[in-house]
Amino acid sequence: MTTQESIDTVVDFIKPGSTVYVATVDGTTPHVRPFQFQFEQDGKLWFCTANTKEVFAQITKNPEMEFTFLSPEYVTMRVNGSVVINENALIKEKIIAENELVRSIYKEVSNPVFSVFYMEHGDVRISYLTGDPDKRFTF
Repeated sequence: MTTQESIDTVVDFIKPGSTVYVATVDGTTPHVRPFQFQFEQDGKLWFCTANTKEVFAQITKNPEMEFTFLSPEYVTMRVNGSVVINENALIKEKIIAENELVRSIYKEVSNPVFSVFYMEHGDVRISYLTGDPDKRFTF
């Protein structure tokens, strides 16, 4: 499977705008919270948050992150890797334009609290309740 095929598999599974559950670490304490996956662009999985939130401080200090998604068929996808904070104005514009919830919170790209980050490489594990073997791949 090529890198792009791997990324396409992830995006086909979770779909932009889906709620995923993100795990970060604060010292030795894990923290999990719902997050909205924004989209994939140029091989990067994009997310956004406020730079005033604890999650932002956690990924700034330790960029290792894992997220999981459960499909309606009860298939679980877990993706872990490092994230990169990147204040890309074009990505922010796309998120504001395409996501009503984010637009209602941050209003505009120039909002100094609005931050974006991406995961470019990750380890993926898809697990089935049916007993089928897990699928594992990287991107």
